[in-house]
Amino acid sequence: MSRTNPRRSFLAGALGIGAAPAALAQQAATPGRTPVPGGLSQIYWARTGKRRRSSSWNRTGKNADRVSVAPGKSAVIADIQGAGCIHHIWITISDNEPDYLRRVVLRAWWDGESAPSIETPVGDFFGVGHARVSNYWSLPLNMVTGGNAAAQARAAMNCFFPMPFARGARLEIENQGQQPIGSLYYYVDYEEHASLPDEALRFHAMWRRENPAHNVSLNLADRANAARANEVVNLTGANNYVLFEAKGRGHYVGCNLSIDHTNPIPNFGWFGEGDDMIFIDGETTPSLVGTGTEDYFCAAWGYPGGFNPMPYHGVSYAGGPTDGPAPYSGKWTMYRFHIEDPVMFEKSIKVTIEHGHGNVHASDYSSTAYWYQSEPHAPFPALLPVDRRLPIPDRESLREYWKTF
Repeated sequence: MSRTNPRRSFLAGALGIGAAPAALAQQAATPGRTPVPGGLSQIYWARTGKRRRSSSWNRTGKNADRVSVAPGKSAVIADIQGAGCIHHIWITISDNEPDYLRRVVLRAWWDGESAPSIETPVGDFFGVGHARVSNYWSLPLNMVTGGNAAAQARAAMNCFFPMPFARGARLEIENQGQQPIGSLYYYVDYEEHASLPDEALRFHAMWRRENPAHNVSLNLADRANAARANEVVNLTGANNYVLFEAKGRGHYVGCNLSIDHTNPIPNFGWFGEGDDMIFIDGETTPSLVGTGTEDYFCAAWGYPGGFNPMPYHGVSYAGGPTDGPAPYSGKWTMYRFHIEDPVMFEKSIKVTIEHGHGNVHASDYSSTAYWYQSEPHAPFPALLPVDRRLPIPDRESLREYWKTF
């Protein structure tokens, strides 16, 4: 059998792309192959492999199904040998330290690599920034919370991105806070296989932050007039916020972007109008250019509905009003998943977005980007230390907003 069929069959199912039933049937009948059909339309096809789980269950049989993590220590939540694919991660944490969702870090390594392929604060990885929780859903990620649990920043967090590996996988939770994590509960559900197709790509996730984002210098008269600010020209992507850069072969599958809007244009509160610009395979001029922040995240005319979770795009956290005396102030997180339309690259990719038209806003920007690529991957930028990851206090955020607005 050629390499084309196993690659297409595996990636088609793993990433939710339709695969031909004949190819799946042929692959299932071939020893050593690892078909991974996906979606309801293919769920009846015979599968190979074994279902496995790494979880925090109490080995004594009692009900203390959790682990604690001391400050500065890590808990290994999965250490898997051989070939397989993680299909589900569930985590919930009880931690009384403020902003612990930015202090606690999730990392993952595939196939014995020395540098992690996932390195993000745990809350941001699961789709909500600013160390907040939100009862939202999307196809690959969600949080489940409400009532007093939300007030305590506690949530069930789920990930359904498939994460294949050929020789092993290791996932860790590190507590970079000053207080112990009293309770960490987790499931890592995966399939164990005899082998993995050669061209199966590895999952990656990277977190970044700029606070404040590097804005274009405008004199006071220009900043006081939204029409003048809209005349700023940016054709090269200079000073854009960079969600991630990667080298190798792969495809970008989405991001979440968190904004704490501390720097509006006077009398114009909307934080958008920033165009997405994606550079593929060494381009100096982006081949994918958008028309505005809300447009990239599949909305229009701002975010008139505020909080708005949907399968492939939405607003997972709306911490401010959309109108009134302080429109679009406060903390927001929005997401866009390229499940149906991944952005392919053969040599490299750089995904960016303007912070306001022409980068005129100097607000707090942070993000998590998700992509698949061949290994080895380029080293990630160093994760910011804890004090530079923490969110701006709400009162300070609003004070900064009003100082500009």
